[in-house]
Amino acid sequence: MTTTLNAGIDDQLKTLNRKLVCLDVDGTLVDHYGHMSPVIREAAAAAVQAGHELVVATGRSLGATLPIVELLGIDRGYAVCSNGGVTVQIHAGSNGGYTVIDRRSFDPAPALRALRERLPNAKYALEDIEGNFLSTERFQDASFGVEAVGVSFGELLEAEAVRLVVFSTDATAEEFGEAVESIGLHGVTYSVGWTAWLDIAAHGVTKASGLENIREIVGISQRDAVAIGDGRNDIEMLQWAGRGVAMGQAPDEVKAAADEVTATVEEDGAAAVLRSLV
Repeated sequence: MTTTLNAGIDDQLKTLNRKLVCLDVDGTLVDHYGHMSPVIREAAAAAVQAGHELVVATGRSLGATLPIVELLGIDRGYAVCSNGGVTVQIHAGSNGGYTVIDRRSFDPAPALRALRERLPNAKYALEDIEGNFLSTERFQDASFGVEAVGVSFGELLEAEAVRLVVFSTDATAEEFGEAVESIGLHGVTYSVGWTAWLDIAAHGVTKASGLENIREIVGISQRDAVAIGDGRNDIEMLQWAGRGVAMGQAPDEVKAAADEVTATVEEDGAAAVLRSLV
């Protein structure tokens, strides 16, 4: 009888202390070679065991997100992909283990026209509403999750996009960012990455907007949301969470958006944050 009572108390404590733990992938859970250390996997498993809701929130498209969810051992829950453009419910065992519960699309043509005028040698790719990737210049990246199909620039203009990616080899990330700012994109949300890499989503769509939808579903307060990330596309997420944590190698503006800074990805900084929740 005592054992049953203690178990019930433990379950109540888990519910009371339950956190929504929002995890960026590249530069947070995996290093720049795409490797996830056993330390991260063990810390994530312990956080799940403690009753927390772990959500992968990434710029990666769905096909490149699911392997990370599997590595973490998450067989139920949610994931935010394409910087908030696609939200899925994870349920191992049917339909490939997930159901798309939200998809936000936009017309990429105005942004594409403005960008091509300013960055004529850039490469372009977009994720359409069916999860396919269309690209120019034989543009392919692991974050797409599928092999991109080569198309003309005109065909890109006619597609409906969930995610638009622009890559330039002619500029540094800083110069690329300045060029993008000068264009004055309207009606879209965008962020510039570590390299001259631009991710564009529908207006108002960010990792934070996707996570807010999940937060409402799971019934965890915003002050009990913990977010960890290292990129400029994580800034809104870090500001939204009750506890925003920047990785040690993050750019200064990302660190400034966070409540605290952990160690670098090479030092398993995310694991230290996960262990603090157990």
